[in-house]
Amino acid sequence: MKLFSCFMSLLLLLLQAVPGLSLPKDTLRCVGYHGFCFHSKSCPEPFAAFGTCSWRQKTCCIDTTSNFHTCQDEGGHCVPPEIKCLEEQVGLCPHREWKCCTEV
Repeated sequence: MKLFSCFMSLLLLLLQAVPGLSLPKDTLRCVGYHGFCFHSKSCPEPFAAFGTCSWRQKTCCIDTTSNFHTCQDEGGHCVPPEIKCLEEQVGLCPHREWKCCTEV
């Protein structure tokens, strides 16, 4: 029994110490944008769908009443980092490294 509890303690320590080991990438991205994972395919009010969670089994929903608005809500569009923006603006894009632009 002691051996089992030592093994479980070591496993728990490893899961906490290694970044990204405990949660899927899409879930980490959702949480990084202050989102929540819901079982349903649609998000309840005042949330808006913002991708997936748990290996695409759940829906990532972000609060539309918070300061974290999607790029499209702000009138922009998301572009990859290699594209230059004439004017950047604040807004969330589905890909973390992408940026929100009003004009390209």
